[in-house]
Amino acid sequence: METMPVTIKRLTFALAATLSLAATGTSLAQDSSPPAQKVTAATPPPKLIVMVAVDQFSADIFAEYRGSFTGGLARLASGVVFPSGYQSHGATETCPGHSTILTGNHPAHTGIIANNYFDLSTAREDKRLYCAEDESVAGTTSGSGKYAASVKHLLVPTLGDLMKARNPETQVVSVAGKDRAAIMMGGHRADELMWLVPTGLTSYRGTALSPVAAQAGAAIAAAMAQPRLPLTLPADCAAKDIAIPIDKGGTVGTGRLAREANNFRGFMASPEADGAVLATAAALRAARKMGEGDTTDLLIVGLSATDYVGHTYGTEGSEMCLQMAGLDRELGDFFVRLDATGIDYAVALTADHGGHDLPERNRQNAWPAAERVDPALDADKLGKAVAEKLGLPQPLLYSDGPFGDMYLSKALTPAQRKAASDELLARWRAHPQVEAVVTAEELAQYPISKRSPDVWTLMDKLRASYNPQRSGDFLVVLKPRVTPIPESGLGYVATHGSVWDYDRRVPMLFWRKGLAGFEQPNAVMTVDILPTLAGLVGLPVDATKIDGRCLDLLSGPESSCR
Repeated sequence: METMPVTIKRLTFALAATLSLAATGTSLAQDSSPPAQKVTAATPPPKLIVMVAVDQFSADIFAEYRGSFTGGLARLASGVVFPSGYQSHGATETCPGHSTILTGNHPAHTGIIANNYFDLSTAREDKRLYCAEDESVAGTTSGSGKYAASVKHLLVPTLGDLMKARNPETQVVSVAGKDRAAIMMGGHRADELMWLVPTGLTSYRGTALSPVAAQAGAAIAAAMAQPRLPLTLPADCAAKDIAIPIDKGGTVGTGRLAREANNFRGFMASPEADGAVLATAAALRAARKMGEGDTTDLLIVGLSATDYVGHTYGTEGSEMCLQMAGLDRELGDFFVRLDATGIDYAVALTADHGGHDLPERNRQNAWPAAERVDPALDADKLGKAVAEKLGLPQPLLYSDGPFGDMYLSKALTPAQRKAASDELLARWRAHPQVEAVVTAEELAQYPISKRSPDVWTLMDKLRASYNPQRSGDFLVVLKPRVTPIPESGLGYVATHGSVWDYDRRVPMLFWRKGLAGFEQPNAVMTVDILPTLAGLVGLPVDATKIDGRCLDLLSGPESSCR
């Protein structure tokens, strides 16, 4: 088996060599350059903001591994730490979560209510809409690889949009493992925006990659074409090395992240993918000289591997332990490269949502009530059963899964609609796995909460995800620790998306050289990141147009909220 450092660094160093980056041989928690002057309210804004989003990096995972970090995550943990950040809304999925990070708004206002939602009035035959597509493009569907990626569904500006509106010379670059991460954080006016695909990197249809991005994409494709041998498990991961049986045979929990050549899914579920994104981001920064001009530039990095690992293997096995070590190391190498430039840069890191372990391991680890969802709650099956009982037209019910937004057919008469609603509500509310069902009419009358997110009610959470033009007729909430995947062994063994805090809580970390570190355990929200970074760079933001507030990053009586 290969050792961890060789395997994880292979792609990063190959990219560094190809793109003429200065690669280092080790990860460092802190850089070795002279200490900076203490950051105060009078300190000029940093020349570069680096926004990092780690997909499915829950507050629980951060706390669990925090003591073992020695690289980039250790550096960030020495800065300003909010361990109880919240993706405060109810639909804790990738697209809604990323839409909050650099807009300052809940999904109710960003319009990104879910990864997929339904518009039964759209002219396209496929009524399901992907959050980051343009459904008006002829010949497209919402299926993977068949849609036209787009930012059109994002209803509000991002930090980058606001920075460029103030000064068009500001550069905004967004690179991520997933298109929805790059798009929702990059916004409407990014100079370059790209994500990983089996052929390397891509962007919007009709948009050619820059020469450096094309080079990076070719290097990534070449790396994917080579198989990856199993990694050696570090000693501090040994306690995680327990096989958990899953449906249809096999186990998870003892994997070493090996993959065959050209296995894109295996590549994505590995620190290799994060290394590829970070190396590309470093190359683009160097090529564009971001942070070296008269303005403050914004470099956005979306790291998706933790999410793929969590879905494929769960959050508590050897696989996640390997991923955390690799993520820490890759971020450390990335920061050391930035240090070498001498640029005054600031970093913010958070996650789009948390995550929950697979029920089979939860049942072994002190939670015997953990279970998988009853297949009878599948929206297609439930809708068919109700339609047949009441003699109603089919399809009756549209949804992307057994929970979340549910849409009734537009073909129903008012009387049919009432009969269908009554029957569906009765069935949902009688089911032992359903916590609650709320109607769109109820949510429309409910105000968005201004309270601390740790004390939000169920209605508060759902209301922050509710958009009257896009949300369903009903929102179904499953009980805690009910995994909305009916059986494991189908590629995904665990997931997220619930209203419960294991999916809502995420770390929020801020670092800048010379910025005195402190920890604030009180609850904050990811919608606070935009006004916080805006304060750091002196960018005025209309507080009436966002849901977040500026978090003071200066310890003591001074404030960074300019």
